[in-house]
Amino acid sequence: MIQIALVILPVFLLIFLGWVLRRRAFPGEAFWAPAERLTYFLLFPVLLATTLARADFSELAVLPMAAAIVAAILVMTAALLLARPCLGLDGPGFTSLFQGAVRMNTYIGLAVTFGVAGEAGLAAAAVAVAAIVPLVNLLCVAMLARYGTAAQPTLGGVARQIATNPLILGCAAGGLLNLTGLGLPPVLGEVMQILARAALPLGLLCVGAALDLRAARAAGRPVLVSSVLKLAVLPALTWAGCWALGVEGTAAFVAVLFNGLPTATSAYVLARQMGGDATLMASLITAQTLLAMLTLPVVLAPLAP
Repeated sequence: MIQIALVILPVFLLIFLGWVLRRRAFPGEAFWAPAERLTYFLLFPVLLATTLARADFSELAVLPMAAAIVAAILVMTAALLLARPCLGLDGPGFTSLFQGAVRMNTYIGLAVTFGVAGEAGLAAAAVAVAAIVPLVNLLCVAMLARYGTAAQPTLGGVARQIATNPLILGCAAGGLLNLTGLGLPPVLGEVMQILARAALPLGLLCVGAALDLRAARAAGRPVLVSSVLKLAVLPALTWAGCWALGVEGTAAFVAVLFNGLPTATSAYVLARQMGGDATLMASLITAQTLLAMLTLPVVLAPLAP
């Protein structure tokens, strides 16, 4: 557990640095939104593409790992739908609790994976991203369409949102380069690797800049429920799926890690756009990000490769 904590601590120190920099208005308020867009639309897709293009999947249980991740998320979804009448939340509040229980912060996940398992871990992480991102986007949009207060999206609109997701496109490009045996092209591949090295530090700074401690202090029962489900129950379900499917080593570590991550900051934008409870979502994001610093070492210690 101490070894995992020592890997995770620098990740959260970078997040804290991002929070401090924004509160000190450095390098300026206008910096953060473009920086997050640069990270999300360019740097992280390039990181995933370069990782997958060079990955060796011969010793990685790709399909069982993905199945364990997906099964845990679907079980969580079914349980929340069944429990919705008992939660005491209106429709928008339920959508935010749901997003908090199933979404994951890719920036933190990739940084922790690289710190613990290096390049081999990043290959497994890219598979986890490819499994989780389309599924949780589809589920969250469906929940907001059903229980939110904004206009209902069309099926085609949801499909386009998933198909054009930059993380999915990065995984698809890297997977294609790997399957065809082309790998990273000369010159362009070097440029991609340089860009990829900027993804993790800038992404973590942006996570910190987005935290709202005032919202976290106003957290109530829904934040506690969603945090327990996301940071403890979902990784436990994932571990059970890995055990049942015979997933071990780095693959099991990454599967449990990604389903045990705090929820994504992009959940706030989706809640605001589609009629969710954006205030509750802001509280969830901040509270889970802070709590994850304590929960991740406990959850991951038995699985460290």
